[in-house]
Amino acid sequence: MGEAATAFLARDGLDASTVRAYGQTLRRLCTSFGDRYPVADLTADQITRTFTTAWGGAAATTWNRHRSAARSFARWASLGDLAAGLERRTEPPSRTLPIPPDQLAELWSRPGLPLREHSLWRLLHESGATVKAVLLLDVEDVDLDDRRARTPDGWVTWRSGTARLLPMLIADRTRGPLFLTDRRPGPARRPRDTDLDPETGRVRLSYERAEYVFKRTTTSLDPAGDGWTLSRLGTW
Repeated sequence: MGEAATAFLARDGLDASTVRAYGQTLRRLCTSFGDRYPVADLTADQITRTFTTAWGGAAATTWNRHRSAARSFARWASLGDLAAGLERRTEPPSRTLPIPPDQLAELWSRPGLPLREHSLWRLLHESGATVKAVLLLDVEDVDLDDRRARTPDGWVTWRSGTARLLPMLIADRTRGPLFLTDRRPGPARRPRDTDLDPETGRVRLSYERAEYVFKRTTTSLDPAGDGWTLSRLGTW
């Protein structure tokens, strides 16, 4: 079980967020059955009991995410439909509320905002684009003169706040991811070529890191004290 889980997560083509999500599910299954449990002996009834114990009271979104991971693992390992006893739960419609204008203005005026974060947050707010679409932008996609960038689904456009920041963020770079990590990856973590900046050796900023920084920064602004998610920047 442990070897199979490791091999499954090490496949090419999985982005960091998928590896993280699948990893949570498989770690729980490995804990329940043991790393040395024969994968071929897994049954749908066993998976159903494990899911009921681990996530029976979880929200529909969480349940469905773990269910999807189990189904993907089963298909990869040619185990049949191990999730046959796991019904997909109906997820309630969600409405993302915008950040109040006064608090947003306070965020923009904070002294010492890092250039990368300020640029990312402004771009998300002014464009209304998804976080995923913006983080996948490359320098060569950006048209500074026309205040827009090309994506597979069309154009992302922005206004004056972003227009003031992006030239400083890009500086003299001509290619590679628009938003980069602070450090180069370690030798054990080989990024995909499309996520690597050939000039600096750094890699594309991940959704998880970007979300963490924004929530941490906005904790003091959020009346609930939890910090906000990046998706709230794109709602008006």
